[in-house]
Amino acid sequence: MKYFDYAATTPPYPEVVRVMSDMMQQHYGNPSSLHRYGEEADRLLRRAREVSAGILGVQPQELIFTSGATESNNLAIKGAAMRRGRMQGHIVTTSIEHASVYESCRQLEQIGFDVSYVNPEPDGTVSLERIQQAFRPDTILFSMMHVNNETGAIQPVEAAARWIRQHYPRAVIHVDGVQAFGKIAALPLHTGIIDLYSLSAHKLRGPRGTGLLYARQGTELFPLLAGGGQEQGYRSGTEHVAGIAGMTKALRLAAERQPQQQQHWSAQSDELRSHIADIPGLILTDVAYPAPHIVHFTYPGMKAEVVLHSLEQQGYLVSTQSACSSRRAQPSRVLLSMGMNPEQATGGIRISLGDEHTAQDIQQLAAALKQVVTALRPLERRSIQ
Repeated sequence: MKYFDYAATTPPYPEVVRVMSDMMQQHYGNPSSLHRYGEEADRLLRRAREVSAGILGVQPQELIFTSGATESNNLAIKGAAMRRGRMQGHIVTTSIEHASVYESCRQLEQIGFDVSYVNPEPDGTVSLERIQQAFRPDTILFSMMHVNNETGAIQPVEAAARWIRQHYPRAVIHVDGVQAFGKIAALPLHTGIIDLYSLSAHKLRGPRGTGLLYARQGTELFPLLAGGGQEQGYRSGTEHVAGIAGMTKALRLAAERQPQQQQHWSAQSDELRSHIADIPGLILTDVAYPAPHIVHFTYPGMKAEVVLHSLEQQGYLVSTQSACSSRRAQPSRVLLSMGMNPEQATGGIRISLGDEHTAQDIQQLAAALKQVVTALRPLERRSIQ
């Protein structure tokens, strides 16, 4: 099988597996314990925090280790909104966010917060002008992803953050960097224009169940988990030291290889798009600023899962919506917000590239896709009825 679903999860680097195996076998102490094993685990945890902070260009005390992007995003959104016991206020986000941001905002609406969901342009990009129009004097929080996990559209987060800093300095700015870090140029977190930044290890060939939240010094958060007060009181619970060590290794490798990989992915995605454009019935999702590792298209008149399973029978694994939403039998919220009709939004396919893919892999995938579409053409529209 050829795996083309790297935006959903990635195979861990062999170096990451070795680091974690060593940690789990030899350094299994609880970092909160006072004995030798605990002190040793705490030292390794502090070292991982220092290295990760250095990679991101921030201070070690500004990192909160979590269980992954969903927890990081929940802590950022709910923690920032409810700081100082607040139970109301205005939040600005977009209609194309990952479910962990979108649903967090929906929950906050249920307890009294007011949320504006900014729609994108048809090219998948949320314009700075629309963001500016959504802000109000009582806006307390802004949350936006750097790269859309479904279409791969790069969002103007840095421009938005600079404008917010100038005109609404009290608003907290959160960026979901899960699909961006290691794929495109990193945001300048060291400048302080962004308050909160989420990452997930398993999108970077690191371990599942591990992530982090950068919280700029001075940013207040309401803790979601009560307990022993780990992670400076923001995230109680015994730290997953082995997972954190594996994530740190993956962060370093992803950051080091990003410039070369971006060039590699860009060439492959350009070639793949040219092949898809030549297949009758398929419509490329023409985003204005595409991330190098994601190619998205729609097959109107055909359910996406039919295409997915047909490709799987040919030996190729792709995706429909984001992994967190793909099992829901409904049109994509992201594609609908871009102005696509329900038929188009039901037929979306995402192909996401990894560093192990070759030019031959791309050519073979394109040939298999053409074969699948040719075979499915007589079934068009009947599949969505």
